Amino acid sequence: MNPCLLIPIFEHKDTIRDVLESVEALGLPCLVINDGSGPRTREVLDAIAKEFDWVEVQHHPVNCGKGAALRHGYRLAAARGFTHVLQFDADGQHDTRDAPRFLEAARRDPRAMVLGQPVFDETAPRSRVWSRKLSVGFVWLATLSREVRDPLCGFRCLPLGPTLRVVEAIATGDRMDFDPELAVRLVWQGTRVVNLPTRVRYFAGGLSHFDVVWDDVRLASLYARLTLRMLASLPAILVRRLRGQRTWGRS
Repeated sequence: MNPCLLIPIFEHKDTIRDVLESVEALGLPCLVINDGSGPRTREVLDAIAKEFDWVEVQHHPVNCGKGAALRHGYRLAAARGFTHVLQFDADGQHDTRDAPRFLEAARRDPRAMVLGQPVFDETAPRSRVWSRKLSVGFVWLATLSREVRDPLCGFRCLPLGPTLRVVEAIATGDRMDFDPELAVRLVWQGTRVVNLPTRVRYFAGGLSHFDVVWDDVRLASLYARLTLRMLASLPAILVRRLRGQRTWGRS
């Protein structure tokens, strides 16, 4: 196992330094994918890259979406010789003190994906909490299992081999629909799941890029497509389950 850190960022110039400093003690290289942020965020990132020799920053000229940034990060990490990525967001919502737990879980089972299972406090908007519960239900339906306890959490440790097989074979979404689709398709591929509870915080005045209209439309479309794909494959899935096979054939 040869892990690195991966952080997609779009305009979180005020929080990225604190996030990086919180994981510096891990002693791991970090890839930061700037997804088309403006000049001020770019300046902050360039200064960080000069100051921290363990941080590599890649700039996208225009905003392409979190999914596009992560796909670029996975390919770059694999090209650098890494086997796993520990990814989290740049806004400081993820409790990076749990990073060693994610890495240890991945070391115990290097072929599994380690997914963060958010533990929300009173700062979490109720609408967000209930919408996530709805997403969980759709993912359980699409996978015919309860393995994935939260498909949307961006705090996760992924094995690059299975992950790249999915993203190179399937035209996955570019935005907030990317994380849940990847989790579902990895389950279909036979990848084991480890869920780790981790605190997720919401900050007053925090910058969120979740579009409550268009991202909800994207997620609804995604869950409909995944469910139809599951139903079309149901006979073959049941045969494989009876044989004790985890994979669903093509992802």
